[in-house]
Formats: sequence, C-alpha cells, structure tokens
Amino acid sequence: MKTYIVGGAVRDALLGFPVQDRDFVVVGATPEDMLAKGFLPVGKDFPVFLHPKTHEEYALARTERKTAAGYKGFVFHTDAEVTLEQDLIRRDLSINAMAQDDDGNIIDPYGGLQDIKNRVFRHVSMAFCEDPVRILRLARFAARFAIPPKDFSVAQETTALMQTMVAAGEVDALVAERVWQEISRGLMEARPSRMFEVLRSCGALQRLLPELDVLWTIPVTDYSSKAEQLMLLLDATVQTDQPLTTRYAALLHDLAAVKIDGKVAAEQGKQGMALADAISQRLKVPAECRDLAAMLAREHVRLKDAASLSAADIIDLLGRCDAYRKPQRFDELLSAAACLYAQEDTIYAPQILLSKALEVAQQVNGGEIASLHVSNPAQIPVAIRAARIAALEAKNS
Repeated sequence: MKTYIVGGAVRDALLGFPVQDRDFVVVGATPEDMLAKGFLPVGKDFPVFLHPKTHEEYALARTERKTAAGYKGFVFHTDAEVTLEQDLIRRDLSINAMAQDDDGNIIDPYGGLQDIKNRVFRHVSMAFCEDPVRILRLARFAARFAIPPKDFSVAQETTALMQTMVAAGEVDALVAERVWQEISRGLMEARPSRMFEVLRSCGALQRLLPELDVLWTIPVTDYSSKAEQLMLLLDATVQTDQPLTTRYAALLHDLAAVKIDGKVAAEQGKQGMALADAISQRLKVPAECRDLAAMLAREHVRLKDAASLSAADIIDLLGRCDAYRKPQRFDELLSAAACLYAQEDTIYAPQILLSKALEVAQQVNGGEIASLHVSNPAQIPVAIRAARIAALEAKNS
C-alpha cells in the first residue's frame, strides 16, 4: 500500500501557484484495508475515503470504462492490482497526470513536466474524448493559466480531438448545471477571454453559446470584431476585481447582431435582453446573475446617455430597474455599466447622476400621496410618478 499526491496539487506547485487542496491516490489497497486504518468511506461511484485526522480525500487507484454518452456514463474498477500509471492515464491532460511520492519525487509517465515547460495543454490518451466536461475544463485552465511570459496553448492533436468530440454530439449531452459551473469558474480566472477562444477553436462555443459565437463574424473596425472588443472588456473586469454577477453581465451586455442608432435604443435593448435571457434560461443561471445580465443588456445604452434624458425618462428608468425597492441592485447595475466604459472615462458620469436622481426620487413620500387617492387607487402610481418627476426637475433647475 502506497499513497501519492496527484493531479492539480502537483501541477500547481510546479507552476508556482498556491495549492488549495490535495488529492491522494492509494495504490495496492482494498476498501477493507482503508477501513482498517480508520479511513471514512464517502465515495458513491468509486471508493473514496477521508483521512481520519486531516479529512483529506484518498481515492483507491482505479480504471474506468465508458458506457454511455455524456459525462456520467462510466463504470469504475478498483483493485489492489491497479497501478499508478493505469490510474494516471485516465486523467485529462498530461499536466494533471503527474504524482508525487512521500519523498517528494515526481512521477511523470506521460510528459507533464515537458508540457509545463513548453506551456502546452495535451491530452494523455484517447480516454479524453469519453468525457465532454474535459473540453470545458481545458478551456477554463486556459483562462486560469494565462500567465506571463507565455500563455498555455492547446496541442494541435488535442484541438483536433475536441473538434471530433463536438462533431459527435458529446457536448450536446452536457447538462446545463455543469456547463454553467465551468463557465462561471472560468469567468473568475485570470483571463476569461482565453476560455471562450479555446471553446470557439474546437466548435464547442457555437453549440453552447451560439449567441456569443456569432459576434466573431461582426466587424466593428477594420481590425477587430465585436467579439474581440468584448473579450478585451471582459478581461478588464479582472483588473478591477469585479464579482461574478458583473462579469457575467458584461459578457452578455451587447449581443444584438447589429448596432442600432440611439433613436431606437429601446429596440436594441429588447433584442439584447432577449438573447441574454435565453442564455441564462438555457444554462439555468442563478437569479442574481440572470437578472443583472438582462437589466444591463436592456439599459446600458440609456445609462450611458443619462445626461441627455429628461426627468420623466430618468424616473421611468428607475422604475423599470426596480430601483426603489432594490437600490443595492441598481447600484450594482451602475457599477456594471461603468465597467463597460472604464477605458473611455476615468469617472463614469451616469453613475453619479443616476445615484443622485434615485436619492431625490426616494425622498418623495409615496404613502402620503397614496392617502390622497384612496377613492381612486389607480391614480396612486400616476401621482407618485408625477411627484418624483417634479422633485427631480426642481433639483435640476
């Protein structure tokens, strides 16, 4: 019986990243051996045990066999005769297929050390194509390990294999929750744009996020597409340490296929919101991310032009955004909108203007106005709106 640290902990230590969690593989043991040593069983699909003192996970060395489409269709086999090399070969990438023994020696049967040196993502074996989640994980790794002086690239043969997987419909078998899990994690990495570039290179982006994929075909200038500018914006949210809600909203804020002039900004907003909402519904995105993304897609053009809006337009904007009931979310919306133009302006003037407008509107006593229209309740929202407009006009005069 021998234990090894495997996978991400070995990789991250070699790359100089902090090691968050350690995974262990146990070779030459049976479940009975682990129980006899006081380990606690927790695995459902295959034997995994918690160390009696550290509570770290120890998995018995195993092999696996594909039995159905998607990422759940596997049968696992554990046996005291399964070797470390047999366990490692089932892993996705060479940089994740290394182990470290108790003496600190690196066991590297599949070239992970060389691929780390060359900054290359390379699949270990054809077992890679049996699990479509590995496409998403590789894309997320590309976003995470975008580190100077050289980004990781994807080996040509690995890109070709992923393209084959996409063509075979493996990506279509992914459940929405798992897709969102990987994409949301990728959005919080060092360079989120790399994730989408990798997904697009193998055709997976077109299957998972066609609304986003098409943006690469829409030119904005002679030198860049709408998507390329969006990717620059998305990476900029990392520099200001934006939360997931803001990064997701920025990603989906302008999916309208064409630029529409300001006179019909409402139609552009409706189109963009519908596309953003379609993605959120399809991926079963959490409500806080979904709602902010839809709101930013609908309102970002009007928010930027806030200085030219009338008092009535501003009051209606606040109403549409439910700013009176949820001022904190409205402030988050303004912060997200400010990220869109951070490279143009050091101060996002609409954020200041609309925050002050909300303060003025909140000072209107809705209860007092409502008491004056008890006999005609339908008039109450009309009267409150008129009072808010008047208060804002008076403040601006």
